[in-house]
Amino acid sequence: MPLQPTKNIWHNGNLIPWENATIHVMSHVVHYGSSIFEGIRCYAQPEGAAIFRLEEHMQRFIDSGVIYRMPLGLSLQQLNQAVIDLVDANGVAPCYIRPVAFRGYGEVGVNPINSPVEVYVINYPWGKYVPGNTGANVCISSWNRNAPNTMPAMAKAGGNYLNSQLIRMEAHINGYDEGIALDVNGTISEGSGENLFIVKGGILYTTPLTSSVLNGITRNSVLTLARDLGIPVVEQALPRELLYVCDEAFFTGTAVEVTHIHSVDRIVIGDGNAGPVTTALHDEFFGIVNGTRKDRYNWLTPVNVKVAEPVGV
Repeated sequence: MPLQPTKNIWHNGNLIPWENATIHVMSHVVHYGSSIFEGIRCYAQPEGAAIFRLEEHMQRFIDSGVIYRMPLGLSLQQLNQAVIDLVDANGVAPCYIRPVAFRGYGEVGVNPINSPVEVYVINYPWGKYVPGNTGANVCISSWNRNAPNTMPAMAKAGGNYLNSQLIRMEAHINGYDEGIALDVNGTISEGSGENLFIVKGGILYTTPLTSSVLNGITRNSVLTLARDLGIPVVEQALPRELLYVCDEAFFTGTAVEVTHIHSVDRIVIGDGNAGPVTTALHDEFFGIVNGTRKDRYNWLTPVNVKVAEPVGV
């Protein structure tokens, strides 16, 4: 479904019209992929709307800039306020929020240091990333995640997602909803744009950051919820075959939220439905973000927006 534009985009401290948010073809990012970004959701609440884990997302945004020597010139508080101001100004909720920073039009060449850093924040209506309610049918990709000390997986950088594009396109062409990549050691890494959890014998397993996975905000949230619900959690390297014999599996991420996996390589997981652990974590997560359960972790930042129905993907 085509993207539905909003009225304003935040750029370097100012709100500008959507149609004016353009860049030069000689911008460094066009030629060398020098960008960092975030994905954040604003959820409907009984008395309005709220942004999920805004501060943690924007801190990771800053951290990505540090890793890539890309100074944003803005404090955490300024970035948080930029998001709030934009959502309020556009009056669109629920919505998806995309902060992005990139090297703009400056010198030509691989070295980006003398190319200016542009910072934008965009928001727009967006629904489910994985369509349907029956779970995702996924495959093990022929593409691996990058080896450590090649591309920094802890940075949410545009260039990293060239690898993700290959994983996702291959899955789509072969009739799957998503692909799962292995790491350089042949053990499980993550989906093209999602962290991965597996349940076996009542224990919740997930891959560690050393398996070339993004340090996901939703991943962290699910780990927090699991520990509070008394679900045993193990972070360790996981063999591929565990996906075929596990009791449950699910993806987490801002776009995918908490989505159970129905099958891997045409092998149905359990009975194909979301299992009890997945369901408990799913319900707890959505209870908090939708305001039907207490925000006991202070994860939500309220915004002054009249809530409308979200637009699906």
